[in-house]
Amino acid sequence: MFDDLPPDLARLLTLRVWHTLWLQRIDAKIAALEEREAEREQGRRNRPAEPDWVVELGIGNGRPPVEVHLGGCYAAGARRRPVPRDEARRLLVSGVRACGHCRPDTALDIADLSTPPAPSIPPAAETLTAPCGQSDVCGISWPGAAAGAVMSSSSMASWSGVPGSAV
Repeated sequence: MFDDLPPDLARLLTLRVWHTLWLQRIDAKIAALEEREAEREQGRRNRPAEPDWVVELGIGNGRPPVEVHLGGCYAAGARRRPVPRDEARRLLVSGVRACGHCRPDTALDIADLSTPPAPSIPPAAETLTAPCGQSDVCGISWPGAAAGAVMSSSSMASWSGVPGSAV
């Protein structure tokens, strides 16, 4: 039989004390981890419910409302407070901006705020070309040319700043 324990009583008692101390340390660590896990679980159970609507507040005197968000929106800033549905609706109608990510105006069925006004498109600029008398006309325009003028490849070379080169 293989016996790896010491043969005398003094060393056996020392090993017993040493192992008892290690078992106490291990038991204490297990108890601390179990307590920490129980506290986490209790925190998860007791956490307040996420609000349905949140208003992001500005800085300065009175902290005016800046933007309305859904409760779980990741884009809501740090300065915020929960609001009931009616107040969120009132804020949006009064002109407070709706978040472009979570779209609370759509969730509140406020259709006229959900689509921003279409941008006005400026009229197309006229193409300006210069007369050159060349037969190889390319029709490219450049700034400051008179209306109706045509630009050739030879005049383009001088316009681009490279003398004598044709494009």
